[in-house]
Amino acid sequence: MSRPQDPPRSFFPFGNPFRMISPKGTTLSPQLLAVLSAFEATLEERLKKLIPKSKDEVVSLSWMASAMQALCESHNDIKTLMTDLELPVTDWEEKWMDVYLDISVKLLDICIAFSSELSRLNQGHLLLQCTLHHLGSSSSDQLFLACSSLDGWRQHVSSKNPRIEKCGSILDNLVRSSDLPKVKKSAKGKVLMQAIYGVKVLTVFVCSVFATAFSGSTKNLIDMDVADVYSWAPTFKGLQNLVNEETRVRFSSGRITVLNELEAVDSSVRELYPIIQGVVETIDTKSHAKTVEKLGRATENFSQGLDLLVKEVDGFFQVVLSGRDALLSNLRSAVTVNGDILGSNGGAQAVN
Repeated sequence: MSRPQDPPRSFFPFGNPFRMISPKGTTLSPQLLAVLSAFEATLEERLKKLIPKSKDEVVSLSWMASAMQALCESHNDIKTLMTDLELPVTDWEEKWMDVYLDISVKLLDICIAFSSELSRLNQGHLLLQCTLHHLGSSSSDQLFLACSSLDGWRQHVSSKNPRIEKCGSILDNLVRSSDLPKVKKSAKGKVLMQAIYGVKVLTVFVCSVFATAFSGSTKNLIDMDVADVYSWAPTFKGLQNLVNEETRVRFSSGRITVLNELEAVDSSVRELYPIIQGVVETIDTKSHAKTVEKLGRATENFSQGLDLLVKEVDGFFQVVLSGRDALLSNLRSAVTVNGDILGSNGGAQAVN
C-alpha cells in the first residue's frame, strides 16, 4: 500500500542560500564567461535528455539510470572546469573546500543507502525467480512452493529499509548546509561556485526522486525554486514539474510503487496469486500460462533495470569518492611541500 501523500517541500524553506552568488552584478572576463556558458550549456543539454517523452517513462529504472549517469558526467565536469579555469585545489579558499567536502560526504551516505536498497530489491528478485521455477510444474507441491515464494516476495517488497528512511534527513542537511560562501576577490572562484550550484541542484533533484521512489512516500520529494537568471533554469523547472507532478499523481492513485518495472511485477503477482492459491476454482490453462509468461517478462525487465541502475549508482559513488580523495590528497601534498620549504629556509638561516 502506498502511504498518504505529503505536501510539497520547498528546496529553500528559509530563503535562497545561493542568493550571494547570483550572476547579477558579477563582472567576469569574456574568457571566463565563455567557460561558464559552455559549462551551463552542457548542463542544460543533460537536463533536456532527462525530460521523459511521456508520463509513462517517469521514474522507470532506465530513467533513473540515465539520471545517475547525468550526475556522474556533471560531477566529472566540475573537475574539468577546475582545469579549464587553471584553478587547482591548492588555490582554493578554505571555505570552498569546506563546501565541497560537506557535499561529498553527504552524497556518499546517500549512495550507500541507494546501493543498500538496490541490493534488497535484488534479493526480492530471487524470490520471483523461485516462483517462476516452481510454476514450471503443475504438481500441487510445486504450486504450494510457488505460493510460498510469492508470499515472501510480497512481504519483502512491502518492508522498509532503515537506510532509505534516513535519506530524508540527509537531504535536509544537504539543503540546509547549502549556504555557499561569498566570493569577492576571485573571478574564477565565482565561476566555480556558480557551476557547483548548478550541479548541486541537479544532484538534489535526482536524489530526491530516488529517495521518494525507494521509500514509497512523497515526503522526500523536494521542489526547488531556481532563479530565472540561470540559463538552464527554465529547462530544469520543466523537468522537475513533470517528474514531481507525475510522481505525486501515482502515489495518490494508490499504487504500491512509482517504479514502472516494480509496478509491472506487482500487477502480475496480484493477477497470479489467487490462481495458485486455489481461490479461483476454474483455471483456464491458456490464461494461466499467459499470466505466468507475463510475470516472467516483468521479472526479466525488472532484473535488467536493476543491473543497469546498480552499475550507475556504483559509478557515481566512485566519482564522488575519487573527487573527495583527490582534494584531500592535494591538500596533504600542499602541506608537505610548504613544510619542506619552511624547513629549508630555516636551515639556510641557521647556516648564515
